Amino acid sequence: MGNGDMSEKPDSKHWETLDRDLNRISQLELATAYVSRPLVGPGISLAFIVLAGAAAAVFLGGTPGNFIVIAAAIFGAYMALNIGANDVANNMGPAVGANALTMGGAILIAAIAESAGALLAGGDVVSTISKGIIDPATVATADVFIWAMMAALVSSALWVNLATWIGAPVSTTHSVVGGVMGAGIAAAGMSAVNWATMGKIAASWVISPVLGGVIAALFLAVIKAKVIYQEDKIAAARRWVPILVAIMAGAFAAYLALKGLKRIIKIDLEIALLIGLGFAVASYLITKPLIARQSVGLENRNKSLKILFRIPLVISAALLSFAHGANDVANAVGPLAAIVHAAEFGDFAAKVAIPTWVMVIGAFGISFGLFLFGPKLIRMVGSQITKLNPMRAYCVSLSAAITVIVASWLGLPVSSTHIAVGAVFGVGFFREWHAENRLRKFSLQRPEELRIAPEERRRRKLVRRSHFMTIVAAWVITVPAAALLSGVTFWLLTTIIR
Repeated sequence: MGNGDMSEKPDSKHWETLDRDLNRISQLELATAYVSRPLVGPGISLAFIVLAGAAAAVFLGGTPGNFIVIAAAIFGAYMALNIGANDVANNMGPAVGANALTMGGAILIAAIAESAGALLAGGDVVSTISKGIIDPATVATADVFIWAMMAALVSSALWVNLATWIGAPVSTTHSVVGGVMGAGIAAAGMSAVNWATMGKIAASWVISPVLGGVIAALFLAVIKAKVIYQEDKIAAARRWVPILVAIMAGAFAAYLALKGLKRIIKIDLEIALLIGLGFAVASYLITKPLIARQSVGLENRNKSLKILFRIPLVISAALLSFAHGANDVANAVGPLAAIVHAAEFGDFAAKVAIPTWVMVIGAFGISFGLFLFGPKLIRMVGSQITKLNPMRAYCVSLSAAITVIVASWLGLPVSSTHIAVGAVFGVGFFREWHAENRLRKFSLQRPEELRIAPEERRRRKLVRRSHFMTIVAAWVITVPAAALLSGVTFWLLTTIIR
């Protein structure tokens, strides 16, 4: 028995030691996994960028003249990742913030809709000089033009990456505009820039968000007056939700006809509006009985209204993503398409065709960027600027489509990013004004309600002022920052080559 005890003690100590070692190893594994988690996104992104370069090498062949195009494909993939991380959040943020979509659902729908928009309806021709900012005649040779476009691509991608890191939704189109302008100035001097066009783009910094905000606030005011503050909310919703859905369907049909179908057919504004009218009437006739059926048994409260607005909001977010893929991706891959054309033909033109493989890089890059890095900006737009519900988020999506149509009619260059974020601000500021107005009326009966400390009044603001200032500052400096980065990049590239 004594011998048994002696043999058992070392055995138990052995197991205790083993347990301690295994515990240390498992803790080390957990710590390693925790530390390496932030590196997963950059790792997958790097793999995609390398794959894009390898695909371009296989597609074009490894001749010395094609190395520039392969390098451009690598930077084009990097740019596409940044578009997905930053730009797409504006379309899906409101739907996620309103809890109409989960983060995973939003990313899946956006990835499919953006890719479909880019590949099915993306423009087959793009302006190499981003809407006439630089006069091609001022650029000396095709080689100089290639390095200018490369600098524009690199600098705009770096700027959007930085903006995403600090949590500011910026316009990728404006970043490309700034990049092209900076490279053009570095290559050919200040006279190369069409300053009248730049003036219009600068005006859009103000016009886009203000117009988007005003239209979103007007729709929210209509919903509050005609539905939310009615005695029988459900009956009011049966009457007004089909009308609002019809307006949305008409606006998106006109928007997509105008902006998203360039590859298939060129449509004038008047024809686009007629197409929109037809879709509006059809959707009203379809939606009215559906809403009537869906509203049966719902309680007469605001929570029930959110249910009726949820599906239209999800559809509008998907349509916005499709339109963004069709319209904005071409602008972002424009410099890459220009480099491919110049390298292939030895000259440069004001407009060039976009090769299918370039669009594929753009579409897949956006999907990867959205999946890996998009949630940060989706949360910012959807919930950190102001609190959204399905009605408010619906106003944002509707405003985005209508503002683009109005801007096209007026001939104004606008940014979808500025419109969508401006609409979120418009909804938030309208809610602030509306709450103050109601408090003022209520306080006529109870004057003590007005005795609120200034600190408490500031706390009750419905729009986060810190986010407002960060985003506006990022918007204002996007073009000059991208231009400065581009000029420096062009100088470095040409210095290294020489």
